[in-house]
Amino acid sequence: MSSAKRSTAWVDAALAVLFTLALVVMAIQYAAQGRVWAFDTATGTAVCLVALGRGRHPGWAAALGLALAGAAAVTARLAHLPGEPGAAAVLGLLVLGGAAVRTLARWQAAAVAVAGLALMAAGLLTVEGPGTPFRVGIEVWILALAAGLGLRLLDHRRRAAVEAVRREERLALARELHDVVAHHITGVVVQAQAARIMARRQPGSLDAALAGIEDAGGEALASMRRVVGLLRDTEDVASTAPAVPGPEQLAGLVERFDGHGPAVELRLPAEPAPWPPEVATTVHRIVQESLTNIARHAAHARAATVDIAHGADTLTVTVTDDAAPGRARPHKQPGGYGLIGMRERVEALGGRLSAGPRPDTGWSVRAALPLPGKGAR
Repeated sequence: MSSAKRSTAWVDAALAVLFTLALVVMAIQYAAQGRVWAFDTATGTAVCLVALGRGRHPGWAAALGLALAGAAAVTARLAHLPGEPGAAAVLGLLVLGGAAVRTLARWQAAAVAVAGLALMAAGLLTVEGPGTPFRVGIEVWILALAAGLGLRLLDHRRRAAVEAVRREERLALARELHDVVAHHITGVVVQAQAARIMARRQPGSLDAALAGIEDAGGEALASMRRVVGLLRDTEDVASTAPAVPGPEQLAGLVERFDGHGPAVELRLPAEPAPWPPEVATTVHRIVQESLTNIARHAAHARAATVDIAHGADTLTVTVTDDAAPGRARPHKQPGGYGLIGMRERVEALGGRLSAGPRPDTGWSVRAALPLPGKGAR
């Protein structure tokens, strides 16, 4: 089950408990008035069940909840029963209105909001007497709309922040690849010039020069395909990329974390093969982000391990720590979204990233990055 689904399940469970408590309290309050409690409990239960089932169709759920509450208010008025909606139904309406405004498209959310206000206003204008239940309904509905609108704005801000992180990550990697492609193209040009000279002086050596041009051109094309997939914005292309880090730079990176958290062990392949530049920078970024996360949120860990392994066509990076189970490890860093940035970079290269608690103890970040063949086209 994904983290979003687990979060929704926890929210629904908490709402179910809250609704149950409200129903019990109102039943006890109306117990001395004969069967009045039965009508209030039935109304509250119906609206609360609709609120708990709002997930797939929040708009229709809100409309049904409003209709039930409005019908109950009219019935209670005609039968001279205590005013409806009761406390439980009011809580259900609060959830339904907020969910509709938070999740629906603008015009649909506006339609639900207006429909709720119109229903309550119609009841207030047509019912005889003070119409207190309908006034309460209007106030609760407005409160629900305000809560839903606030959550909608928070969701919008989070989506904007996530997209900004992804865009920054795409541009950073594209700039790095831009330098790599420029290097390859320069080599192609130099070898082409040399081939022209050989064609005049040593025609027999021309085949080797053309093979070198073919290899350099193939590497340039492979990198360029990745650039095309990553660079979705034409802005900010003039910035320069940092030097491409390789396996030897990881030792220095690990040493810089000494004294800022647990001892870190670096495990590299016995005979490390050259990494493509875009893979090298991604490995460096994953290790740096993971160790930073450990230093900030698992400083009580005793040891951490950075393990890099070569497969037939895959490079695997695993960063683990042995921190004892405790508070949940944040998925984002203060001021940014570290895990989102790492995942965007890894998936852009066709890889996979997973992060979460280990079965026994500690935390693990694992990335599998494809290694393109030298002559990939």
